[in-house]
Amino acid sequence: MTESGAVLEAGQLLVGYGGVPVCGEVALAVRAGEILGVVGVNGAGKSTVAQTLAGRQPALSGDVRIQGLLVDRDAVNFRRQVAAVFDDDLFFPSLSVAEHLLLVARGHSLANAEECVAAELDFFGLTDRATAVPDALSSGQRRRLLLAAGFIRPASLLILDEPEQRLDPVMRDALAGRIREHAAAGGAVLLVTHDPTLLVRTATSCLVIKAEVATVPADEGAAFIAGL
Repeated sequence: MTESGAVLEAGQLLVGYGGVPVCGEVALAVRAGEILGVVGVNGAGKSTVAQTLAGRQPALSGDVRIQGLLVDRDAVNFRRQVAAVFDDDLFFPSLSVAEHLLLVARGHSLANAEECVAAELDFFGLTDRATAVPDALSSGQRRRLLLAAGFIRPASLLILDEPEQRLDPVMRDALAGRIREHAAAGGAVLLVTHDPTLLVRTATSCLVIKAEVATVPADEGAAFIAGL
């Protein structure tokens, strides 16, 4: 962890493509037990910020550290710190739902891996689809499988990019509780969302992404979303 106690810390961070920033300079710190919401209009750069923090694309400038480690997607120690769920359905086509989760659980040396998988299948309503392959799932079911894979593994930082997509209201409500539980257990969370209810129910603070990036209380972030 950094000297400031932050799990995730970024300073003077510029993100974008081809040397061109997509938003203003980002500065943030997220400590264990905190949930930072990230909001903004479509195309403002929310997902680009999240992708950069996760090490999926290089920053234009600035510094990002997770548990004191500089972002390096190829470094095992860094990858062990970060679990991320983005809007990309990346699955092994020949593995079943349960086999995907078991692969993640065993890959991260979870004790009682089978029990952990069963618990995630139950939480995300996938128990009756445990033997199905990803191509046989609905869009919402694939989203729930991605979320299950993100939550099942240990990580200091959980990055969720619009996790509410393709979820029904009941599952959105359950997801809010799960995010809070994750933070209460000592995890740090970065939550990109368009859902003001999810934001207010979970976030301890909010980052508004636009030409100038600002940190505001969660209720002000929700009001920003509602006004879009």
